[in-house]
Amino acid sequence: MERESIAVGLDIGTTKIVVMIGKKNEYGKLEILGIGKSKSLGVARGVVNNITQTIQSIQQAIQEAEANSGYRINDVVVGIAGQHIRSIQHSDYISRSNSDEVIGDADIDMLINQVHKLAMLPGEEIIHVLPQEFKIDGQSEIKEPIGMYGGRLESSFHVVVGQASSIRNVGRCIKSSGLDLSGLTLEPLASADAVLSQEEKEAGVALIDIGGGTTDLAIFKDGIIRHTAVIPFGGNVITEDIKEGCSIIEKQAELLKVKFGSAWPGENKDNEIVSIPGLRGREPKEISLKNLSKIIHARVVEIIEQVFAEIKAYGHEDPRKKLIAGIVLTGGGAELKHIKQLVEYITGMDTRIGYPNEHLAGKSGEEISSPLYATAVGLVMNSLRNNTMSATPLVELQKPVYQAPVRVQPVKTAPVVQEVEEDLETVAVEREPVNVPESTEKKVKRSFFDKYIDKIKDFLDNAE
Repeated sequence: MERESIAVGLDIGTTKIVVMIGKKNEYGKLEILGIGKSKSLGVARGVVNNITQTIQSIQQAIQEAEANSGYRINDVVVGIAGQHIRSIQHSDYISRSNSDEVIGDADIDMLINQVHKLAMLPGEEIIHVLPQEFKIDGQSEIKEPIGMYGGRLESSFHVVVGQASSIRNVGRCIKSSGLDLSGLTLEPLASADAVLSQEEKEAGVALIDIGGGTTDLAIFKDGIIRHTAVIPFGGNVITEDIKEGCSIIEKQAELLKVKFGSAWPGENKDNEIVSIPGLRGREPKEISLKNLSKIIHARVVEIIEQVFAEIKAYGHEDPRKKLIAGIVLTGGGAELKHIKQLVEYITGMDTRIGYPNEHLAGKSGEEISSPLYATAVGLVMNSLRNNTMSATPLVELQKPVYQAPVRVQPVKTAPVVQEVEEDLETVAVEREPVNVPESTEKKVKRSFFDKYIDKIKDFLDNAE
């Protein structure tokens, strides 16, 4: 019987870090086995700026996800974002030596690998090479070239580029957290997988993912990714504005935004007031909800106008490039009251809030189907497509421990089993793989802690 694949997505956001473990159920829907989240420390505008704090936050989220699911995480697919991300359009071709053979996967791979060799600006690295339409011997608008005959295979590509140092920093955080990195995905692409339908991608749609530090944009038309952009503003800038405008601390500003905030000032009456407790015995502060909405409105308008400028840059006003399905809003910022109406007012395009619940199994909690988790759900879906085994049930990890070695007397093995059982609890915290050889009793008895110290020494010796 084939083992079902278990996928793990890691969303390193500016405000939160989310680890999600999932698998496909018998109906092809995504079943979430466990979720762990922690406050994101050491990340600013989608970019890691403090390695130690980021590692601590990742480990905290991983431990929570493992405790919730009963699985041990081995590797993760990570979402990448940040203001260093940019995208370019590029066309390339290959000449096939034998045009009497049909075009196969090897030809497509050769063409994509050729694009990967593109000369980039110093310090930049290609993250994704996404083929758009193909052209075979001058015949254009071919979406699926495999199985066709032809000598010259040509394609236009959407190439996503990022800073190599930022990508390596993310990889370092994953490695130092005791995990392997199985894949990198651009966050707006992951969010798009989670909240967009194929019909929307065909008709033309702009996905706007409003996160804590950045606002990500992905535009689809005819089922193909056409444009991506990362705007270096998000929900945190709104919180900062409230903090400055109302002279309150950040924690209070965030609570105000979530509980009473609205992107549409006309909704609040002049006499609606909220009282904020004063600091250390000071008088409480009274804040008008109308003023609060005005502060939020001003910043949201700025963010949406920048996104709309990117949509226009793609060519939305051209009838052939028109986005019939309009705009889909997702991410934590999409939960702000009346933001849908404001986006429709500014852009004149149909807008809806994107929830990832379409792909989730029925028994998934209400919390997981929030726009807040769209990227994490998309990353798990991305990982499942690669048939990964990113997590192992803790029960399976313990199986070798309970199989008595053939050449050892049962009386002698009893204390060893007990000792290893105790050590397994330590392993869950120390994140060191459990390898229990059946041949030698001495090896079984060797302290897991010693192994862990050896690993650290090796890591430090091999560190760059």
